[in-house]
Amino acid sequence: MARQNYIFTSESVSEGHPDKVCDRISDAVLDAFLSEEPEARVACETFATTNRVVIGGEVGLSDKAKLTEYMGRIDEIARDCIKDIGYEQEKFHHETVEVTNLLHEQSAHIAQGVNAADNKDEGAGDQGIMFGFATNETDALMPAPIQYSHAILRRLAEVRKSGAEPTLGPDAKSQLSVVYRDGKPVGVSSIVLSTQHMDETMTSADVRAVVEPYIRETLPEGWITDQTVWHVNPTGKFVIGGPDGDAGLTGRKIIVDTYGGAAPHGGGAFSGKDPTKVDRSAAYAARYLAKNVVAAGMADKCTIQLSYAIGVSEPLSIYADTHGSGNVEDAAIEKAVGEIMNLTPRGIRQHLQLNKPIYQRTAAYGHFGRQPSEDGGFSWERTDLVEALKRAV
Repeated sequence: MARQNYIFTSESVSEGHPDKVCDRISDAVLDAFLSEEPEARVACETFATTNRVVIGGEVGLSDKAKLTEYMGRIDEIARDCIKDIGYEQEKFHHETVEVTNLLHEQSAHIAQGVNAADNKDEGAGDQGIMFGFATNETDALMPAPIQYSHAILRRLAEVRKSGAEPTLGPDAKSQLSVVYRDGKPVGVSSIVLSTQHMDETMTSADVRAVVEPYIRETLPEGWITDQTVWHVNPTGKFVIGGPDGDAGLTGRKIIVDTYGGAAPHGGGAFSGKDPTKVDRSAAYAARYLAKNVVAAGMADKCTIQLSYAIGVSEPLSIYADTHGSGNVEDAAIEKAVGEIMNLTPRGIRQHLQLNKPIYQRTAAYGHFGRQPSEDGGFSWERTDLVEALKRAV
């Protein structure tokens, strides 16, 4: 039997974290190409350090003239992202940072394995394993530690950008150690929050006085007690933030992006990859399926794994694990999810409407546990398969 009483910890990082700056730029490049051509191919990586952003990878449009045009927009795209995040530091400023664009056209050898031919469906963009997870411990069907770690940083970003808290800077990290009793989250044993601040005279106590009310309003009532241990800016001053303080790279926060360590991860990053890359699209599909299984009341928690081979359209395997919480056999769930959804790369993209410029918004505060929007953003968070699943098992 799974443990019922324990403490589990997850962390989140803000949109101003160096790695998240890079994720944001990579996804903004992706959105730009998808806005021109829904079948655009993009594998964009970004590196950021003091006064410099380097963007590289492979891109493809059917119209070569348009490809050249969009290549010329990369500098503007990067600066717009940095400005929106809020960086105007002396050594990392959206107006003065040096942007180097090393993007080039996609390899024909990769394209030939992915593009659909007359006699076969489009293949997966790479081999790999992808996991999706859901649990009924929060309304979003997400693990509580990561869900609330994200929520704290989103709230602090809101008050920073609104001007309500001008002393806060863009770079921040949160970490919650959540107490579970009888398998359910009931409180936090410790809270760690490190945030950049613009006033050099501020102490850790000063920073705590600013952020504590927002943390308290974000967490469920009763979760913070006299026994909760606080660590706010435990190293002291945090004035130099972002890529000036620490280099950033696309794809280095994959656990922050997913389930905070509460579920397996296949290893592939998401940001900067178009949805033909199953690292991204199949991970979204797996989350979608796992969430619908839990929403249907078939289990309290569910893990779905999908596996693919480059150039092969159908998944090699479908695996379900309800961790002993299921009301339906795991094998029946595996069979059902394969019947109710086309899990080829094209089938996933069509079902979830992924060929849209909806990715820049995913770059910070998690790819999962978000609200689906009318324009197709976070479509994998819908629970519209519940009835189909019930009929299929």
